[in-house]
Amino acid sequence: MSEVSSPDGLPIIQPTRDKVNELLDHVDRNADEVVGKVPPHYQEATVQLAAVNSVMAGCAPECFPVVLAALEASLEEQFNLYGALATTHPCWPSVVVNGPIIDEVGFNAGANAYGQGNRANATVGRSLTFIYMNVGGAVPNTGDKATQGGPHKFGLCVAENEAESPWDPLHVERGYDPDQSAVTVVASEAPHNINDHISESAAGIVTTAARSMAVPGTNLAYLNERGEPHLVLSPEHASTIARDGWTKKDVKQFLYDTARIPMYDLKGRGMYDEKGGGWPKRFNNAADHTELPIAESPEKFIVTVTGGAGRQSLFHPSFGDTESVTRTIPE
Repeated sequence: MSEVSSPDGLPIIQPTRDKVNELLDHVDRNADEVVGKVPPHYQEATVQLAAVNSVMAGCAPECFPVVLAALEASLEEQFNLYGALATTHPCWPSVVVNGPIIDEVGFNAGANAYGQGNRANATVGRSLTFIYMNVGGAVPNTGDKATQGGPHKFGLCVAENEAESPWDPLHVERGYDPDQSAVTVVASEAPHNINDHISESAAGIVTTAARSMAVPGTNLAYLNERGEPHLVLSPEHASTIARDGWTKKDVKQFLYDTARIPMYDLKGRGMYDEKGGGWPKRFNNAADHTELPIAESPEKFIVTVTGGAGRQSLFHPSFGDTESVTRTIPE
């Protein structure tokens, strides 16, 4: 058997005509329809090309509508896909799935949702990576200039644990109906663990989260005018926070007020530039002890609930020069 070149270095599924057609049968789209031009080389991605890459990634037919919706979301102008794919920063488009399709397809929103063991989670993210590489040319050291990259660039897709969340899920918060399925794409670093086994109050848990998020080494410390810090709460942490009567809006406001870095920790390092390059202009005249937020407003924070048992939450620092996009998944 001849060896087939693989974009990510792992084995692939041969994209036979029958297998590609199985995916195309799950979307009401013309195979030749152009979804968009994929950076960094801005080559046209048709529905059929997306299906070919998804077959290679091992995507099941019922997951293909999720791939297409996520691809279209990432191609929206405000997402700045070129920046996310071509930067030296270790970010990559990550996908959050919401709605009935979570159970219909079998996405993992519970224990080890960010890890191995679930085909839907693994292959939706991998399909997008293949499209970005094979169609867009986001190949390491050419179109993709990441200094180190990260394992999340093999593809990162999770579902929100709506059943155990005390609040509206992300897509409902953004104006969609609970019975609609949707994807949200965020340009994120790999998740960072937030460990709090002790706190028994909302303020305690969110303070731990805020201090874990407010660090000078992230892009959010400097490029935060568009940055979206993403806090992924475990169900146990979310339950404790909600038990104190906090809404998701309360969590975001507390993070905005508390996840701050003093000017003296930022000045002269990171991306600080006295001439204003790479530095929010509203901070230009800040005194050394001014506590600077890691986002422009409370609304810029993304708060979701994913995971199983345990008092561990996660923080995704975002690229800082992108805006997350939510799109519905057609039935």
